[in-house]
Amino acid sequence: MILSTAGLAAGAQDAVVAGLQTSPRSAPGLSPREDALLDYAEVLTLTPAAVQAHHIQRLRDQGLDDRAIHDTCAVVAYFAFVNRIADGLGVELES
Repeated sequence: MILSTAGLAAGAQDAVVAGLQTSPRSAPGLSPREDALLDYAEVLTLTPAAVQAHHIQRLRDQGLDDRAIHDTCAVVAYFAFVNRIADGLGVELES
């Protein structure tokens, strides 16, 4: 899943990153494709059993093929897995 800030001025890039860190829906300048990817990632992360055909169709409508959808799912699932392992073992962030 690639959210591109290429072509944006440095200040605009900072605004997108800050928006994504606080609330993905408030990030300025997201494309419909990026919004669909974020929506899918959010549902898959917070309520994976709630993923339905319309989530996948929305990704297809934005030009993602089966491989891109699979890769998106794999990356989101991997991050969830790694975070749960780290949380479950009490891993602390380095300063």
